[in-house]
Amino acid sequence: MQDSFLDDILKDLQERFPDSLQVSQDEWLTYLLVKPESVQPLMTELKDKHGFNHLANLCAVDYNEEFEVIYHLYSIPLSHRISVKTRVPRDKAQVSSLVEIYPTADWQEREAYDLMGIIFAGHPNLIRVLLPDDFVGHPLRKDFTMKG
Repeated sequence: MQDSFLDDILKDLQERFPDSLQVSQDEWLTYLLVKPESVQPLMTELKDKHGFNHLANLCAVDYNEEFEVIYHLYSIPLSHRISVKTRVPRDKAQVSSLVEIYPTADWQEREAYDLMGIIFAGHPNLIRVLLPDDFVGHPLRKDFTMKG
C-alpha cells in the first residue's frame, strides 16, 4: 500500500529519471523497474535523499534471455520499504556494483555472481563465495546442467 511519503518519493524519482523508471505496486510493496545504467544513481538518490539506508536483500531471477536483479531497500528510521529491479541480457549480464553505496551489497553481489554469473562492475572482490573456485558454471541458471 502506498502512502503520501512514497507518493512524494515516486514523483521526485519520476522527474529525475523520466526515461528509465517504471513504477508498479501490489498490496505489500512498491517496485521500481529501472534501466541498468540508472541503478547506481537511483540507489544513491534513494539512500542520500530519501533515507533508504539499508539494502536488506539482493537476488536474481533467470528469465531465459535476460536476468532480473532485485534489490530490497528499507528506511529503518522511517519504517518504509521499496524494491528496485533491473533487467540485463543473458549475454551481457552486468550491472554496476553497489558496494560503495550499500556495504551490505558485498556478499550479496558475490552470491549472485557465484550462483547466476551476473557481473557487478566495480565490485572490489568479485569472487565465488559459496562454490569452490574451480566449479564450472552457475547452478541457478536455467541452462545449467551437472556434468559427471
